[in-house]
Order: sequence, then C-alpha cells, then structure tokens
Amino acid sequence: MYQTQTPRSPFGGGFGGGGAPTDVVVMLGVVFFTLCLRFFAATQIIPNLLQLTPWAWSRGFLWQVVTYPYIGTGGANFWLILELYFLFLFSRSVFLRLGRQNFWKLMLWSSIPPALLALLIDAIGRLGFGQPFGALPLALMQGQFLLGAIVITAFATLYRNATILLFFVLPVRAVLFIPLTLVFALLGFLNTKDLAGLVGVWSAVGLTYSYLTPGGLRRLSREGWLRLQQWWYRRKMDRLRRKRGFTVVPGGSDRPN
Repeated sequence: MYQTQTPRSPFGGGFGGGGAPTDVVVMLGVVFFTLCLRFFAATQIIPNLLQLTPWAWSRGFLWQVVTYPYIGTGGANFWLILELYFLFLFSRSVFLRLGRQNFWKLMLWSSIPPALLALLIDAIGRLGFGQPFGALPLALMQGQFLLGAIVITAFATLYRNATILLFFVLPVRAVLFIPLTLVFALLGFLNTKDLAGLVGVWSAVGLTYSYLTPGGLRRLSREGWLRLQQWWYRRKMDRLRRKRGFTVVPGGSDRPN
C-alpha cells in the first residue's frame, strides 16, 4: 500500500535518512511559535483562540477542531526541546513513508473526529452534570500531545517490526509503542481526571491504527459505500420492474427498454 522503507532506530542514531521534509519542519515550527506566543500578554489570545476549548461547541469556534493539534502547549523547559526533537523524528519517518497527501489526510482523519468526540463529552459534563470532567478539561489532547500520539501510533503501525531504543538503552519493538501511548494517556488522566482528553487521545490512536492498517476503517468505509450504491441500484431496478410496460435487462444500462 505504501512504499516500504525501514528506518534505523531514532534513539540510537536517528530515523533513517531523507532530510527534513518542509511540511514537518513548518508543522513543528508552528507548534513552537504558538507556544512562545503564550508567554506574552499581548499575543496569548492567539493560541487561546486556536486551541481546543469548550467555546468550539458553546460559541461556535469550530475552526478549533482543525487548528488545535498545531498549537503548542506546556512550559518552556528542556523537556520541550526533547519532545519536539522526538516528534520530528517520528513525523519525518511517517511523512517519508506516506508522502505529503496521505500524511495530511492522516492528520485530519486522526484529529478532527477525536476533537468532536471530546467536545461532546465535555458538553455532556457541563450541561448534564453542571461541571466539566476534570480540573483541566481537554488538556491531554492539546497541541504536540495529540500530534505525538498520532505520529507515534503511525510509526508503530507502519514500521511495526523496527526496533527502537527506549530511553536510549532498552530495545523495544515499534508496535509496542501503541499500547505504551494508551498507558501514558491513562496516567495523564489519573493526574488530571480529564475524561474528554483521554477519550480524544485514545480515539486518535485507534483512528490512526485503523487508517494505516489493511482492512481497517478505510476499507470498511469503501466497502460500505459500494454496498450502499448496490442497494440504491437494486431499489431503482425494482421500481422500474414494477412499472407496466418496461423491461429491465440485467447488466445493462439504467435506462429502461
């Protein structure tokens, strides 16, 4: 389905070669730039309007379901640099494997539905129980946190047999990064009680895996569309058969003879 390309371990010398794709550099540049905007009173309104918030459903800020994965969050520390570096390695390998069009299709497929699901849960909490689920609603799926879940799952799906040096010393098969991502999200939930964010991250992992797995959701949706077309065609033929004076020739055109 995609061009096969086996990467070297990123934690022991870098993910293969291939240079730095412009799309990936720009994507992570936007994450870093918007994170910097948060530290200035005059500019923090920009990331606040673009990140995922309850305003998306309560005030109609629907653009947030598209922009939120690229809006940096967190503090300014050494971990941020390390986080962006690992995110670059995973993103580059996935981009080089999928190509530009499929890469951005994956990003949209794995970020928009989880955002809508998380907003639904947030709305249920606020409207049904009078308060959001957790002290930091939607925090677990903001910015590079959601991007990391998507590209790590994508890498683990595409390069499932690759060996990664976890923490630079522990060899781990890439496919195991999928359950590890789910576990880390669960640990984040235990600290924040952010149910909407947890469901958002878990659904993003599931959608990413399904999108890149043969026989996954893409194939099911394509087969479902074909079945719907066949059902519509049979109904159309049945209506024509019931009309007096018309004969429908099987395998012919839709026009009655």
